[in-house]
Amino acid sequence: MAFLGRAARRLAAAVRPPSSASARIVARSYSSEHTKEKNVPYEKTLKQDGGSSGPTKPLPRAADVVVIGGGSLGCQTVYHLAKMGLTNVVLLERDRLTAGTTWHTAGLLWQLRPSDVEVELLAHTRNVVSKDLEEETGLHTGWIQNGGLFIASNKQRLDEYKRLMSLGKVYGIESHVLSPAETKDLYPLMNVDDLYGTLYVPKDGTMDPAGTCTTLSRAASARGAKVIENCPVTGVQVRTDDLGVKRVKAVETPHGTIETPCVVNCAGVWAPKLGQMAGVRVPLVAMHHAYVVTERIEGIQNMPNVRDHDASVYLRLQGDALSVGGYEQNPIFWDEVSDKFAFSLFDLDWDVFMQHIEGAVNRVPVLEQTGIKSTVCGPESFTADHKPLMGEAPEVRGFFLGCGFNSAGMMLGGGCGRELAHWIIHGRPEKDMYGYDIRRFHNSLTDNQRWIRERSHESYAKNYSVVFPFDEPLASRNMRRDPFHQVLTDQGCVFQERHGWERPGWFHKDGAAPVKDYDYYGAYETKKHVNYKYNELLGREYTFDFPPHHDVIKSECLSCRHGVAVFDMSYFGKFYLTGPDARKAADWLFTADVNKKPGSTVYTCMLNKSGGAEADLTVSRLEPGAADLPLAPPSDGDAYYLAIGGGVAEHNWNHIRTVLQDQGFRCRLADHSEDMGMISIQGPKSREVLQEVLDTDLSNEAFPFSTHKVVQAAGHQVRAMRLSFVGELGWELHIPKNSCLPVYRAVMAAGAKHGIIDSGYRAIDSLSIEKGYRHWHADLRPDDTPLEAGLGFTCKLKSSIPFQGRDRLEKQKQDGLKRRIVCFTIDEKVPMFGLEAIFRNGVPVGHLRRADYGFFIDKTIGYGYIRNPEGGVVSAEFIKSGEFSLERMGVTYKAKAHLKTPFDPENKRVKESVKAVKTSLRNSSRHLESFYRLTCLSGVSDTKPPGTRGGS
Repeated sequence: MAFLGRAARRLAAAVRPPSSASARIVARSYSSEHTKEKNVPYEKTLKQDGGSSGPTKPLPRAADVVVIGGGSLGCQTVYHLAKMGLTNVVLLERDRLTAGTTWHTAGLLWQLRPSDVEVELLAHTRNVVSKDLEEETGLHTGWIQNGGLFIASNKQRLDEYKRLMSLGKVYGIESHVLSPAETKDLYPLMNVDDLYGTLYVPKDGTMDPAGTCTTLSRAASARGAKVIENCPVTGVQVRTDDLGVKRVKAVETPHGTIETPCVVNCAGVWAPKLGQMAGVRVPLVAMHHAYVVTERIEGIQNMPNVRDHDASVYLRLQGDALSVGGYEQNPIFWDEVSDKFAFSLFDLDWDVFMQHIEGAVNRVPVLEQTGIKSTVCGPESFTADHKPLMGEAPEVRGFFLGCGFNSAGMMLGGGCGRELAHWIIHGRPEKDMYGYDIRRFHNSLTDNQRWIRERSHESYAKNYSVVFPFDEPLASRNMRRDPFHQVLTDQGCVFQERHGWERPGWFHKDGAAPVKDYDYYGAYETKKHVNYKYNELLGREYTFDFPPHHDVIKSECLSCRHGVAVFDMSYFGKFYLTGPDARKAADWLFTADVNKKPGSTVYTCMLNKSGGAEADLTVSRLEPGAADLPLAPPSDGDAYYLAIGGGVAEHNWNHIRTVLQDQGFRCRLADHSEDMGMISIQGPKSREVLQEVLDTDLSNEAFPFSTHKVVQAAGHQVRAMRLSFVGELGWELHIPKNSCLPVYRAVMAAGAKHGIIDSGYRAIDSLSIEKGYRHWHADLRPDDTPLEAGLGFTCKLKSSIPFQGRDRLEKQKQDGLKRRIVCFTIDEKVPMFGLEAIFRNGVPVGHLRRADYGFFIDKTIGYGYIRNPEGGVVSAEFIKSGEFSLERMGVTYKAKAHLKTPFDPENKRVKESVKAVKTSLRNSSRHLESFYRLTCLSGVSDTKPPGTRGGS
């Protein structure tokens, strides 16, 4: 018998020859023969030897939806489709249910994650497997509630757990932070000598894949769905409609064809091949993922499951034994994915796995002398950001993704299956699923194998890392760079990555910190970078306190407030909407009336059919005239220029395109994001600087706020827009690519005597929250309406012009708001980052979506949506009459709720004359404290925040 400790090394030598150097080349390619007979720690699987080679049921001629893949996601999706009333649904599984990756999963369910949406998804899964299915079918799914224990070996890890505990209070999830001694009492076999503390969640547990999927399929079948096993898919037929739109037509199998308008790809590691059948990119990779099952351990019975994140290991209770697994920095890629791989496993690579044994033995020392009963090493699918791939594919209408679950398919399956079913039936999910939506990735990345491989590796390797507020990837950087990239790098720019773009984060004062090629953290014999300044600066960011460069960001913010700053915003999406029906399309797409006179720019939202905000952006109506790309598009009628936050540009592009298709509008949507750069010059001295550069009068009368013109800048043609996203006087310059550097240099030369500086998005985050501007996907999401977000002014409800989602807003306005965004400030100087719990009169009513430090008002500011715990309307009086507090890492702070924007609520600094702005600035500089006392700070307001748009 082999033991987990020292004997495991001898076992490794006995069962496996030493790996050759050629197996560790940078190509990171491994081939491994799979082994069909291995033991897994479940009483049963759904494998049936000697069964029929044909389909278990006759194929129907047609179906409303065909779900492909009989694992956790496929079974959950077909169950929820049937439960929502869509009964003409077919699930096709090429072998038996769970045969791919689901059958060997560990089946752990942890309720707390650093995301409100994920907490809700996990809660639904738990309800389905622990209650709903048994009530419906009378069958037990195999759910075991033995609790979960997160291990912290340092203060930062415990701080992370305390953040999760605070968020859990909003959702009624019981959790407790335990001392090492209390942890020992709960788990007597645990070594607590090196512990800082633990987080205990009593109602976490374990799911059984076979029991869950069997019960799901029976419940779906009882509602009319057809679950057909032994039926592989060999093709997906796609047709092109009269408008040139590709749509799903049918699914082909060796046993017949099923006509259908909708296919759901739940094929796990085989999802890319299924996507190829329809011309759809599925950016995931397959990797070996392993655990071992121990022999019996006396005293382990009824112990909670354990995640020791710092050791990158988990310990799953398995009756009177443990399953031990984790995430390593050198996982094995499965490059040659086999279609014949069913109920099969790989031989375990002990060289890779041994690091988990060492961590497990340290945490539960009795494992040193415990035998290994079986090894389990199977394939799992992993993605570039360790999040699933869901939603309708951009390439083909009716082709949905439900794959890439990063070994969390069982735990997320219930919540995601329900959202996917809602997406298919109603055209969108019920919750904010943007973080899982395939449209979160730019189209230039989803077929880039370097990006997919490097990012997926890093996400796997960092799976158990602390989730810090300002983390940035190191893999596959510099994929998209704007014309200013090198000059800003030379000036010490510390870049952030968004949508493949490198955008300025903040400016380091001690020289350049360029981003280097990915080194795989030294794995696969790749040479690890040394003296890597960018990585060192990121490392200093990794704190839940104020970062070391807090004062640098303060300087950038106050330079903008008191003088002038330049922001490189070139990563923004820049689209033109033209064509015969462009005006009709603009009326329907945008909540605001964008059909003002040419030369106007309007801040607006775009909604889904439920009234939720799919985007916020600015829309500029263009002068008719000859095409002069990239500044003026070809147009035979109305034309509009759309400027959209670059991190969400792909999402916006696909939303607009889908609406145009569904409504049958004859329009052209053109993307010129790569053809133009964009700099924004903001601050009370911006007019003085730009008046030396632009050949046009910049006075209020000649160039009013929310207007734009094509002008000359240092001899180059640019489109200038008078807008602000930070609450100051300012202009954006949209510049053809080849003119970017000359215009930038002219601006910096003119601004030198005014103290002009470069600033980044960390300053934007602070300045915008101080002003009360919204960031899409933080303060404003697809499950928030503009009315709830305090953006009612963007909606043309006083007009008779219809727009998508208008009916929902009108009803909501009539019924009253049951939730709404509120701004909070605290007097203590502690950092907050979002997810902090909001209490009203001691009762949890919501959590912060976004928080930052406002340097001008010298306060921590947070925004969050609150509800009335009694279900009533959240009125201004409800807010004024409550006593609010915010909980940060288990500590509560008295908070003040505000009904107006926190800084310059009347927009005087943005709109007023030069004299008024200078007077305001002079007064604010001298009397900052009295200014703060007299200024009513922020939140639920219909005061118009001008010219903002989000998508940070």
